[in-house]
Amino acid sequence: MSKKLVLLDHDGGVDDYLATVLLMTMEHIQPLGIIVTPADCYIQPAVSATRKILDLMGRSDIPVAESTVRGINPFPTLYRRDSFIVDHLPILNQNEQIQTPLLAETGQEFMVRSLQSTDQPVTLMVTGPLTTVATALDIAPDIEAKIEQIVWMGGALNVAGNVEKSLEPGQDGSAEWNAYWDPLAVYRVWRTQIPIVLCPLDITNTVPVTSEFVYKLGKQRHYPISDFAGQCYALVIPQDYYFWDVLATTYLAHPEFFERRDWETNIITTGKSQGKIKVETGGRQIQAMDKVNKDVYYAYLLQQWAR
Repeated sequence: MSKKLVLLDHDGGVDDYLATVLLMTMEHIQPLGIIVTPADCYIQPAVSATRKILDLMGRSDIPVAESTVRGINPFPTLYRRDSFIVDHLPILNQNEQIQTPLLAETGQEFMVRSLQSTDQPVTLMVTGPLTTVATALDIAPDIEAKIEQIVWMGGALNVAGNVEKSLEPGQDGSAEWNAYWDPLAVYRVWRTQIPIVLCPLDITNTVPVTSEFVYKLGKQRHYPISDFAGQCYALVIPQDYYFWDVLATTYLAHPEFFERRDWETNIITTGKSQGKIKVETGGRQIQAMDKVNKDVYYAYLLQQWAR
């Protein structure tokens, strides 16, 4: 059986790094490369950490590219600084030099080249904003035909968003951060015919990172990947933290863990609700992950990271 081709586009948050780790453990997936979008991170440490993670996983054959796109509403500094912390974790700094290559071309150029050069359909796994995807589509509209689907961690359909009004005055709290960073990019992608599978806050809110799970990871600390994951989650456990990107990425290997639902949607691009993905009759049809078998999901992560 041929492997599913996947191009990962992440934006350097703690859960983005762990989604990268998880993707590398999937036997029936062939990663074409990893693009880092400069959203929930500072780009240099985020790119560095990503390359070091691939070294740790023994996957220095996977190229990394740095996207140069910019969003409309920057992530808070408090969120972005985690990229420095992860890049300095001792487990990622055991070697003097990074082996995983950093491409000279931009992330958006690499996305175009990757899609144009393959004869097989490609899944875009996007765990950050859609800006790099939208930019690539503007550069080369023909790549739309090469994209089998976009699996995106983003949006909030029937629950509140996570853009806190205390951090973003003038917003109404209805948007999710990956959509809010660049609502126009979401609108651009929504105008395509590409099938979209959404992992919205509606489902991620039901799957928290718990102390119990982190302790179980700790018991697997003799495995380097579990050790790394445990260190990352220890950074964020004092706050309300959820399996955002890791949950979305799990879908690639095990869609049967999930129940899905079709929705008709539109994107609000301006005003106090900008970034809101609005459920609206007659809108663009997407499919959203609706429920997940949590026991099976948690067990799957522990199994995959026991290496």
